[in-house]
Amino acid sequence: MTNVAIFGVGLIGGSIALCLKGKPGIRVIGFSNRESSVQKYLQRGVVDVGTTSIQEAAEQADFIFLCVPVGNLQEYLEKISAFNLKKGCIITDVGSTKSSVASYARSVNLGHATFIGGHPMAGSERSGVEAASYHLLENAFYVLTPDSTTPPEAVERLTELLSHTRANIVKVDADSHDDIVGAISHLPHMIAVALVNQVRGYNERNELYQSLAAGGFRDITRIASGDPSLWRDILLDNRRVLLRLIRDWNDGMETFAHMLEKMDGPSIEEAFRTAGEFRNRMPERRKGMIHSVYDCYVDVPDHPGIIGKIASELGNNRINLSNLQIIESREDVPGILRLSFRNQEYLDQAIALLERNGYSVHQ
Repeated sequence: MTNVAIFGVGLIGGSIALCLKGKPGIRVIGFSNRESSVQKYLQRGVVDVGTTSIQEAAEQADFIFLCVPVGNLQEYLEKISAFNLKKGCIITDVGSTKSSVASYARSVNLGHATFIGGHPMAGSERSGVEAASYHLLENAFYVLTPDSTTPPEAVERLTELLSHTRANIVKVDADSHDDIVGAISHLPHMIAVALVNQVRGYNERNELYQSLAAGGFRDITRIASGDPSLWRDILLDNRRVLLRLIRDWNDGMETFAHMLEKMDGPSIEEAFRTAGEFRNRMPERRKGMIHSVYDCYVDVPDHPGIIGKIASELGNNRINLSNLQIIESREDVPGILRLSFRNQEYLDQAIALLERNGYSVHQ
């Protein structure tokens, strides 16, 4: 029996657990400091065994997944290094920064265990074990960051185990990982937060900023609503990379400023053209660091029961609706209903169904 211990059975840890649970020869152990959380894991059927004993979970494990916040990874590595870990035990994490945890893992004595950094590049607008899904990691990139001292057989064993997640395994060194993820995830989050706070400042003098900052502005800045403590830890941990990226970003903004000062229309056009070409080469339906939004908008008349009717039609056709929002509904003016789904398949099915039923649907 292969024992897989998961410390932190939330969105990511719970999704990994669901992919492994029930597979022949695999037993999933869920650890939490809180008995109430352990009971929740068991009641929801996410793990086979639950425990509040970190030593018990660690010493039974053939694989240990540290699915705790980035700021707590070193603490957990230090704790488990004091235990009698199994020979050949593989320890991995799911944090979105890799250099610091890899460096710390090399500095502690893990005995006969091996640490391999990991980062499943998928997420959700929801959090906690309640949001865990068997499909969350499917077709997402799952990055592993072994170094030159990592035994190849350990990488092979972890890769084989992770095949149950149906993710695409990518191997890269920890420093390169942090450079890339810093640019495609951490920097965009900082830009979104700075932009929203800039508009918030303007709104203190004129409340029309908040009223009119809807639609596209709200969509492109949605990542500014991330968990503050989570992002505090991530940004501080990757600060060396991010300070360089911020300087590069400022250079880009200065270039735009010069274009505007010089009334340089051709250069502005060229900037949009090259950006558009590069963006259009990006895969549209592959999961990435910033989770995709699967939304559509439905024009609905102001009739009693119309929203319930739409929700019922989706439910009757087993189309999983994750959120519903009324954007506008006034007398004699069609309302706009925003429907959110968990994946592209549900969105495509919903659009086809609603259009067949005579609704005006747009994205």
